[in-house]
Amino acid sequence: MEIERKWMVQSWLPAGLELIRQQRMRQGYVTVRPTVRIREETDLPVKPGEQGRTAYILCLKSASTDDGLARTEIEMEIPKEKFGEIEAMIGKPLIEKTRRMYRLPGGLSLEVNQVDQGLPTEFWYAEVEFDSVEQAKSWKPEAAGLGDYLSDEVTGQPGSSMGAYWEETREAADTNVSLSVR
Repeated sequence: MEIERKWMVQSWLPAGLELIRQQRMRQGYVTVRPTVRIREETDLPVKPGEQGRTAYILCLKSASTDDGLARTEIEMEIPKEKFGEIEAMIGKPLIEKTRRMYRLPGGLSLEVNQVDQGLPTEFWYAEVEFDSVEQAKSWKPEAAGLGDYLSDEVTGQPGSSMGAYWEETREAADTNVSLSVR
């Protein structure tokens, strides 16, 4: 079960929290209802001497609950060749993301994502995943010193998912947005 809250942000997190992971990602969707997604995840070094690993993930997600907090998620690693075959079937440019994960008090982590850097549609968002719906509903950004940074919550709002972004920027037949990096 994936239980998370999401906020729109304007940049990387200002100094203060420990950076625990960085990744470069490419992801695309076979379908968004239900969600069937592929993602290439390449770990970037956080500390000197660390080695990056690349994983190829197939992910299936159910529709979310009414409040947008929870949904069933199945992820499995697939061979690079299968990822390439599915990417070819999709036939559209994959979404590029850079993710930084920070340690939060209480064992949680904050994921901050920069999406499609350099494109006219570039944007930033942050997520926190939780162990239960109750924990998600009771968590306050202010308690972690993030009240100002996480002030624009979009959890459960229509059009705020990566699937919706995919539809808007990759699926829309009449889009005028160029998806080549400047």
